[in-house]
Amino acid sequence: MKNTVTLYRPTSPQEWALVEASGFKRWPARLPEQPIFYPVTNEQYAIEIARDWNVPASGQGFVTRFEVLRTFIDRYPIHQVGGGHHTEWWIPAEELDELNSNIVGLIEVTRRFGVEP
Repeated sequence: MKNTVTLYRPTSPQEWALVEASGFKRWPARLPEQPIFYPVTNEQYAIEIARDWNVPASGQGFVTRFEVLRTFIDRYPIHQVGGGHHTEWWIPAEELDELNSNIVGLIEVTRRFGVEP
């Protein structure tokens, strides 16, 4: 069994700029109105959110992919929040630093939507 799990994250241009500033290694702290960090389990779901929510809200949407150690992410159940592929992890904001410490490799963009800067 592989010791990492692939996570996807639909990302706004503002959030992506902060990931880029970290050297593509860390997710930024959540804002007070964002108590949960929601990575998703599959690229299809991340594409839908980036294209259908991030683009209307901020003009661009990014689909990101990253690897996390299985020993970390296996502590969190997967939640189905809509259709069969609408599955995600709910990581409390106060545990985001620990998630960042368990990222293996870099956070990368796999898809971009909207007008490029």
